[in-house]
Amino acid sequence: MTGKIDEIYRRIEQSGRSEVFIHLRPRDQVEADHASATSGPLAGLVLAVKDNVDVAGLPTTAACPGYSFVPDTDAPVVAVLKAAGAVVIGKTNLDQFATGLVGTRSPYGPVRNAQRPEYISGGSSSGSAVAVALGFADIAIGTDTAGSGRVPAGLQGIVGIKPTLGVVPNTGVVPACASYDCVTIFAADLPTAQAAMGVMATAEPHRAWPADLMLAAPPAPRVAVPAQVPELDVAWQAAFTEAVQRAQAAGFETVPIDMTPFFAAADLLYNGALVAERWDAVGEFIESAGPGAGLDPTVSAIISAAGRHSAADLLRDRRRVEHLRDEAFAALAGCDALLVPTAPEHPRIADVAADPIGVNARMGRFTNFCNLFDMCAIAIPAGTTSDGAQFGITLLAPAFGDAVVADLAARFLAVPAAASWAEAATEVTEIAVFGAHLRGQPLEHELTGRGARWGGPVVTAPHYRLFALDTEPPKPGLVRVDSDGSAIEGERWVLSPAALGEFLAELPAPMLLGKVELSDGRWVTGFGCDHAAPAHGRDITEFGGWLRAQSALSAR
Repeated sequence: MTGKIDEIYRRIEQSGRSEVFIHLRPRDQVEADHASATSGPLAGLVLAVKDNVDVAGLPTTAACPGYSFVPDTDAPVVAVLKAAGAVVIGKTNLDQFATGLVGTRSPYGPVRNAQRPEYISGGSSSGSAVAVALGFADIAIGTDTAGSGRVPAGLQGIVGIKPTLGVVPNTGVVPACASYDCVTIFAADLPTAQAAMGVMATAEPHRAWPADLMLAAPPAPRVAVPAQVPELDVAWQAAFTEAVQRAQAAGFETVPIDMTPFFAAADLLYNGALVAERWDAVGEFIESAGPGAGLDPTVSAIISAAGRHSAADLLRDRRRVEHLRDEAFAALAGCDALLVPTAPEHPRIADVAADPIGVNARMGRFTNFCNLFDMCAIAIPAGTTSDGAQFGITLLAPAFGDAVVADLAARFLAVPAAASWAEAATEVTEIAVFGAHLRGQPLEHELTGRGARWGGPVVTAPHYRLFALDTEPPKPGLVRVDSDGSAIEGERWVLSPAALGEFLAELPAPMLLGKVELSDGRWVTGFGCDHAAPAHGRDITEFGGWLRAQSALSAR
């Protein structure tokens, strides 16, 4: 298994990208760990970690040499990834103290874009995103307060998952704005990102998931899009238009909305008192640090100025955020998600040097509001612009809509349907259906409306008979028999326990829910019917399933 590690280190050595890692582990140590990483869902994946997240035995600097300390333990998110088979290769560069969206605010050097080195990588999780994009790591941990786990993904053409606040713990992470910080993951593709995030979400302690969690988007999702995007130049507007058209081709109904309250909240993150949390995180260190600490002048100025806000200022702006969130969510009413450009432009590193505050502010136009509004998000690639930049979109939803945006991202990217990462972190159940609740049948909406996810076809053990019942709409009844049974085709749906409870409470006679034996020997909750009901129906067992029976009978 060491061939992979040899290739990665060769790639790193030949890349001339010394700015990507602040700490790169010795090759022999990584090779040894990789050789022993033979089990677990992430076995053998190489992991890079943003250097504001603790890895035992490696310095945590937050891109400030004078702040450096060596933790004794891994951050919980690192620990669970390692336990799942991932192997840490090193700690990555970032905008100092995770303050920035450009990737240039570091004494370890600006992190250059993976495809266009004269352009910014985006930040603050710059090194993590570039490490994945250049093949130095399979997955990489980032953090996100204003968009740091999304902007670099968009500018590198990779995937960045930003979960609902708190469902992944921030323990062992140097805070930026503690109320809005979130640990994220980068990967080159959506399945890998989902696998890693599913593991991270098992780390403790974390925010509890609701019992009625939506596990998928509806079959015909309604997705909000900005009514206007004047922030984008001609090339980027064209790329966004193409992305919206691609979403429509994937079955999304797009709904233009006014983004004013979203943008007003985005401006508050840095231009109001909310920034005081950055001073609370590291302000005292910055005020006392000597000239040799390696402070970035822009970051130092931002955090020092943040200390001037009073508690009254902070409370006022938090109330303002609440009002803006109400306005924004009113605009989103009836929509399953929001689709926006991940970044509004792709500046050169020289552009940032000429206007460090202005460029950084523009980069957060479509990201800053997310954590203020307690939303989840997935940044995914959406092609390139006519001027050669990677173009990405972000799908967002209110808190705990993680599976919904994951499902929409998979549809947009035409990735085969699969369980979202959220299912690895919460309790789910399943139900087998055999008639009117099958996909495309008249009662499918009773499942999809409760956020159920289609889990694929199933077949029962050969111990059942199927009857067409005299009901409206027409539906079959499945009955277990002692002899002369047959295997019956159906489908499996996955849903939350609360959704199953609601479904059961509304189930009309003569339908029942009970345990059904599948052909693989498993027993799952499934549809049956009162044993008296078939006396008034027609035996259609010979057709092997409801859809086959309908087709055969309609042809007669």
